Amino acid sequence: MVRSAAKNHGFVTILTDAADYSAFLAELDETGGASTLAFRRKMAAKAYAATAAYDAAISQWFATVDQQEHFPPVLAAAHTRVTTLRYGENPHQDAALYVPRNPAVTGLPQATQIQGKELSYNNYNDANAALELIAEFGGAKPTVVIVKHANPCGVATADTLLDAWKAALECDSVSAFGGIVATNVPLDGPTANAICEIFTEVVVAPGADHSAKAAFERKKNLRLLLVDSLPDPDRKGLVTVPIAGGLLVQDRDSGKVAKADLKVVTKRAPTEQELEDALFAWTVAKHVKSNAIVYAKDGVTAGIGAGQMNRRDSSRIAAAKALEAAETHGFTEARTHGSAVASDAFFPFADGLMAAVEAGATCVIQPGGSMRDDEVIKAADEAGLAMVFTGMRHFRH
Repeated sequence: MVRSAAKNHGFVTILTDAADYSAFLAELDETGGASTLAFRRKMAAKAYAATAAYDAAISQWFATVDQQEHFPPVLAAAHTRVTTLRYGENPHQDAALYVPRNPAVTGLPQATQIQGKELSYNNYNDANAALELIAEFGGAKPTVVIVKHANPCGVATADTLLDAWKAALECDSVSAFGGIVATNVPLDGPTANAICEIFTEVVVAPGADHSAKAAFERKKNLRLLLVDSLPDPDRKGLVTVPIAGGLLVQDRDSGKVAKADLKVVTKRAPTEQELEDALFAWTVAKHVKSNAIVYAKDGVTAGIGAGQMNRRDSSRIAAAKALEAAETHGFTEARTHGSAVASDAFFPFADGLMAAVEAGATCVIQPGGSMRDDEVIKAADEAGLAMVFTGMRHFRH
């Protein structure tokens, strides 16, 4: 920090950012050794912001670390503007990107943009949804996530990244147009060339080889973002949502369910493959807007129903998408046949379950806890389904 009172008649110019040194020296040269009131006011604003951020960091340390307050009496946080954006969700809205002074996790703001035009507000929002979901598959076989309007429309795991891309795209190739793609392994040339065959807004990956970068160069507007690593999906932290007159604060949804946590509630227990598909579908459903229904088979989403006002409609939409995909790609039957279906919350009535039965699902994973659980379990038994309860809900609004 630099303080100067030269020829300012007692007024002090405080510099808190080394980037302002050259401007300050230019001020002195132009005015003969003094700084203007406008410059001092600008620097004062930055100085108060710096001390406020420092005070906020200290107060939060005392509240959260020293006093062990999970939700401190005063939520003080300092963020620095990285850039202004072209506009917000719509052209009539202004927008900007901010990051914490000392971010606990790196993500899109710290990514390296290899090419493409600047990111929009919606690009950041959708790409973050893709990054958060692909992070669930860190260390797994090659996996591809395709996101549209913050919801996944195709997710697949395969032996090669190219096969994962093809399978994810087949889930809902209509919605994938103009979508966001994320991978859990570095991009290769064949996969990059395949992605370039459709209009894609953003691709996020933990690296890309030379042939992949060369493939994307042909699509000048496509943004390629490379991250050093995938964020930890199990990390703790708080998330905030502004509401009129206040701010909602809650823990991140870092809840996990393993095979050992599942409770079989039907007469028929799921097979090992059904369990694998159920947990895969459950992982994806965590990142789908409620009400969420996800069908999956052999590590590939077969149909996704998102954001509906009732669970039955989500089930039907997911099944309809699977049927459309079968017709589009020439499958002998919809991939929902023999699939596992995940519901982000319990089935309040058996009708949502029966929609899954009609779609061909053979295994169900859901939280349980409804007043009509017995009715739903009975319907599952009568249909010959295997069903497991997680004891955990994954609402996402």
